[in-house]
Amino acid sequence: MAVERVTSIFKHLSGSPINHITSKNADDIVITLAVRTPLTKAKKGSFKDTTLEYMMYALLKEVKERAGIDPSLVEDIECGNVSDGKASYKLRAAALAAGFPNTAGAVSVNRFCSSGLKATADIANAIAAGNIQVGIAMGAELMSIGGDALEKPFDEEVTKNSQESLDCMQPMGWTSENVSRDFGITREEMDKFAAESFQRAERTQKEGGFEDEIVPIKTRVKNQEGEFEEVILTRDEGIRPGTTAEGLGKIRVAFPQWGPTTTGGNASQVTDGAAALLLMKRSTAMALGQPILAKYVASTVAGLAPRIMGIGPTVAIPKLLTQLGISIQDVDVVELNEAFASMAVYCRDKLGLDWKKMNPKGGAIALGHPLGATGTRQVVTGLSELRRTKGRILLTSMCIGTGMGMAGLFVNEQV
Repeated sequence: MAVERVTSIFKHLSGSPINHITSKNADDIVITLAVRTPLTKAKKGSFKDTTLEYMMYALLKEVKERAGIDPSLVEDIECGNVSDGKASYKLRAAALAAGFPNTAGAVSVNRFCSSGLKATADIANAIAAGNIQVGIAMGAELMSIGGDALEKPFDEEVTKNSQESLDCMQPMGWTSENVSRDFGITREEMDKFAAESFQRAERTQKEGGFEDEIVPIKTRVKNQEGEFEEVILTRDEGIRPGTTAEGLGKIRVAFPQWGPTTTGGNASQVTDGAAALLLMKRSTAMALGQPILAKYVASTVAGLAPRIMGIGPTVAIPKLLTQLGISIQDVDVVELNEAFASMAVYCRDKLGLDWKKMNPKGGAIALGHPLGATGTRQVVTGLSELRRTKGRILLTSMCIGTGMGMAGLFVNEQV
């Protein structure tokens, strides 16, 4: 009720919500650079012998060079990361090595799969509040060295009086099967969705549709003789050409102890990669002669039962759209994280999303899901698609382990 009243007042004072969202004001928070690394297969792809700090360094160096601004203007760098408890140390060292002076702050943040979007919101809010003027939001994950699995059970005092506390320990594959079983999502539906994700990604890659978002990264990879070879990475490695639903239907079940639907073919790939955004106020961007790619509008988070954490977007997206006074029909591209096909199918159907607008370049099933980086990667990919199609509104969303969802809204200005 309170949200509805605020929305009603907002509409009355500002006229059309869409006009307000797409209007241009000096205090708008804008994105002037949006780039990412190629995404590679964890433990066997081209980043398998790369360190997290080097990946951060290599991307930040590209950001500095491509932005062309005085690096001393950057006041804070925030990076989403899930797997590495030392990520803040590594980010600080990487930023200094990349040429950002010691006057810039650096910190990592962990909100599971939405960490990159959380970093984006944090930097945007800091700029809006006047705490900083220019900041970098990024996400980086090296899943080759680990994931987010719990090492030991929670304390019994925490779990004995709450089933939902106990459910927070359920592995993600288990929650995928819960979604499939609870809401009647079949293996056939999941394989069909996954095949379409691969086909879209394959088509986009063949047409060069990822080239404007990927920056080349030089690194070293051990060959079969155990010797390092220098390589330059330019393409995503997880895309499987020729994937069909029939072929995916032959893949064995990944978690038979929990259910019969989730497989290595219809779930997101374990992936290494990073993405970054440069943010500032519109007035700052104009003063610095920076190209304005997009406007950050808003983001929000919402919770739900941990055992069905995968459907988090179905609570986060309606909350954000209601706060902004717009509908899903106003959105041109939806980047919804394909953590599992079970949750992606459910969210698509529950929210009434136009499948043509949802992950048009393929999603995490085909491209990969480097946990802390995906929230930023979705923004980079979504803005690229809006530039291609002349669309205006980008909505990004993802589920969050332990039962949450996060969503963000952006406006393309390269129309």
